[in-house]
Amino acid sequence: MAEGRGVIRAAAQGDAAEVARLSALLGYPGDAITMSERLAQLLASPTHAVLVDDAGDGPLAGYVAIEQRLLVVGGLRVEIVALVVDAGLRRSGRGRRLLEAAERWARERGATEVFLRSNVLRHEAHAFYPALGYACRKTQHAYAKPLD
Repeated sequence: MAEGRGVIRAAAQGDAAEVARLSALLGYPGDAITMSERLAQLLASPTHAVLVDDAGDGPLAGYVAIEQRLLVVGGLRVEIVALVVDAGLRRSGRGRRLLEAAERWARERGATEVFLRSNVLRHEAHAFYPALGYACRKTQHAYAKPLD
């Protein structure tokens, strides 16, 4: 799959197994049934989108998941909550194309910026994002508390 051959399109319910496969590459394993349930909710939401890189001749090349957020301290912006390109297709321009599609989606909604978070262990990503105009604003700790 060469650069430019795939079509960036909105994810469909039938993409659940492929989105689950690609998510596992990021370290988030899951099954097609669970992903299908999540996709159903995301696809029904006007403030969320999942865009896929589909070459039409096999597995998806990648996806970007995005969320529109209205913040008290930052106004309307879009967060990239996941970006993954199949390991064998990285450095082919596909990640850039997915980010550009996410940026178009954000502009269409009147967002003032696109932001994302990147795990400190993803060293390749830390070179990729600045090359596309993203600036590292801060380093932070992420805390979570499971709800019983």
